[in-house]
Amino acid sequence: MIVEFKKDNDNATLILAGRLDTATSHQVSADIEGFLTNAPDISRLTCDLGQLEYISSSGLRILLKLAKRYKDFRVVEVQPRVYDVLNTTGFTKIMHVERALRQFSVEGCEVIGVGGVGTVYRIDGDTIIKVFREGTTIDEVRREITMSKEAFIMGMPTAISFDVVRVGSQYGLVYELLQAETLSTCIKREPARVDEFARKYADLFHQLHDIEVPNDSSVPSAKERDQQQIRHVRRYFPQKSVDLMLRITDAIPDASRLLHLDLQAKNAMVQDGQLMLIDMGEVGYGHPMLDLGHAYSAMVTLVGDYDAIIGMPRELGISLWNRAIDYYLEGLPSDVVKQRKAQIEVISCVRNFSWLALSDSFPESVINECKRLFDERVGCREDYMLDVCKSFSDWTL
Repeated sequence: MIVEFKKDNDNATLILAGRLDTATSHQVSADIEGFLTNAPDISRLTCDLGQLEYISSSGLRILLKLAKRYKDFRVVEVQPRVYDVLNTTGFTKIMHVERALRQFSVEGCEVIGVGGVGTVYRIDGDTIIKVFREGTTIDEVRREITMSKEAFIMGMPTAISFDVVRVGSQYGLVYELLQAETLSTCIKREPARVDEFARKYADLFHQLHDIEVPNDSSVPSAKERDQQQIRHVRRYFPQKSVDLMLRITDAIPDASRLLHLDLQAKNAMVQDGQLMLIDMGEVGYGHPMLDLGHAYSAMVTLVGDYDAIIGMPRELGISLWNRAIDYYLEGLPSDVVKQRKAQIEVISCVRNFSWLALSDSFPESVINECKRLFDERVGCREDYMLDVCKSFSDWTL
């Protein structure tokens, strides 16, 4: 029987490998007690049973004792045989227990999307898998599942994941999408239909922005999260630049509309002629101008490999956006349309750089490109951008 401990500040992980039975439980219990006595500041204890082959009643008593000792106690990576014991004895009802995730391979699978937090692969004609970047935690993956379900219930046309898997050392979400293709793929194959798809794209934004997020929802504030992301990227930009981005974001009016916040053409799937959303990791509530600003930053002024990330040539993507935003603003006076396009563009300039907060492992070349572009897109236009911000409150819902 092998017992290992890992500690990170007030979080600790207990790893048990082998057979936890009558013959080994006494020594295991003593080893655990010795560690915990020397680490009195632990507030969260995770018990990793990924390598545990067997557990007896004496082993169950050790888990029960730990669950009573720590309010935040979790048992994770439980193999099928051990999970059956925990389930049969009722332990899954009295403590947090997670099954081990099945391993999955994406070798040979078609890449249909690359984003800031992961890569989407097609498994077959019916299913796709989103593989999260190295370092993504299981809590972050679960958050995306929760956001997908809440958004679906509120009326957002989104695919729901039916399985969480491991892809090597990374996490993946498996989605069922019957014969669906990305919006980018459809437009790239049939560019003559770009106007038709632009109308659907605009309608999708309207469908989202007509949804009011209730007060008791767990969907977070998009504005507050953007502000957090701006503060996170201060490692790359001087404080003056960070303050400017915060001033622009602060000027965005408060609202409670449902926002996707990464609705670029590879995150919309075409199924039976209708658009369905994937990649729900950034869903939030707020003012529609924030959602449109995020989309503009991807579809028009993206920093990075446009073809790889968006899935079509930049010229075609910009054509889709220009047509879609005209449809979105259709019926408004020309001066209002001009003003709102300016507002969207200003917000997009912040998103062009705050998205670096989505991961701490972006290539140095991408980070340096963002630094180089900041003054050109934001710094030297400070007076103009702040002047546009004064008109944000004119965009009433």
